[in-house]
Amino acid sequence: MQMATAEDEFAEIRPYRDDEVRQVLDRLLVDREFLSAVAAYRFPLAYRIAPGLLRALVGQVLARRVAHFDSVDDFQFSLESWFDRMIAGTTDGLSWSGAQRLDPKRAYLFVSNHRDIAIDSVFLNYALHAEGHRTSRIAIGDNLLQKPYATDLMRLNKSFVVKRSAKGVREQLAAYTQTSRFLHHSIAEGHSVWIAQREGRAKDGDDRTDPAIIKMFHLSERKSGRAFADVMADLHIVPVAISYELDPCDAMKAHELKVRSESGSYQKPPDEDIQSIVMGITGDKARVHVHFGPELSGSPADADAVAQWLDDEIHAGFRLFPTHLEAWRRRGGDVPETLARSVGEFSAATRERFDARIAAVPAEERDFLLLQYANPVANRLAFEDADQAAKPSM
Repeated sequence: MQMATAEDEFAEIRPYRDDEVRQVLDRLLVDREFLSAVAAYRFPLAYRIAPGLLRALVGQVLARRVAHFDSVDDFQFSLESWFDRMIAGTTDGLSWSGAQRLDPKRAYLFVSNHRDIAIDSVFLNYALHAEGHRTSRIAIGDNLLQKPYATDLMRLNKSFVVKRSAKGVREQLAAYTQTSRFLHHSIAEGHSVWIAQREGRAKDGDDRTDPAIIKMFHLSERKSGRAFADVMADLHIVPVAISYELDPCDAMKAHELKVRSESGSYQKPPDEDIQSIVMGITGDKARVHVHFGPELSGSPADADAVAQWLDDEIHAGFRLFPTHLEAWRRRGGDVPETLARSVGEFSAATRERFDARIAAVPAEERDFLLLQYANPVANRLAFEDADQAAKPSM
């Protein structure tokens, strides 16, 4: 009997391999729904008039562009100019810090705060590529893969699927054990991985690591007899803090927060995730910063200890912008002078854009919008207070 290989085990969830790229691209080039989506996005007015013609033209253009692609790197490098245009057109600059800590020869598990469905990992990988590192694999929930072409595109771009929709305790356990094995397999094979610190975005701006995510990291090794700290060390965990001066989806998040505050739940419309993805990509972000923290070291006792360490590093490394301080003030908070000096003043243009975002939402939702920007300030101040209290008195 033939033995199952690691690739067979992960075939349904892993990113595509180089030897699969050509077949997947050829499938996309004849996918009517995919070509319609591209044509409608790029040429909305013309597509309404002549959808068949625009679909055919888009197919021809894409076929020429990808004619010589035969690797994942070919696909990703082709997107670099698009990323450059997106950054130039929707941000006031992308910056990053802490990348000097990373060893180009080592694979890392990047655990990040989560603000945008699609763009968080894009900015991280852009920074890695600019610093001479290989881009990371990207964890993405199967709830976002409603279309076969979307699944193909994501897996071409080094995404792997986390089966969040698994039903029942046994099925969920099997799905998360498979994810855990894949994380360890990826790191051991030299592939870095990006994963969010919690399932779903922190829509109120309060970045907190779910210990269940850390337990999932350990899940596939729990019967090995190895110490928890040793298993964590194998993954080379690095915290990442991603901050946006303006969040393109802040109004949508404010509405959800308001509804939840009144009813205790929120029923997401069927197309809301797609709207959020498009808004996150195309919307105004002002400045964006990615911070790479230090690799996990020492001997953490359990998942709660790792989660607390990640929270501390993300809160400390999060780049605060004037929008955050202004929201904190408007909600009644005092900003220490040292923090105000380190953050700097609003530019006139950004203040105008921020004020316009606040004015554009219903009055009863404005405080929920401000909350998203204010919570990182609360977390930074709490971290600094705790850090100061932990220092021995002289």
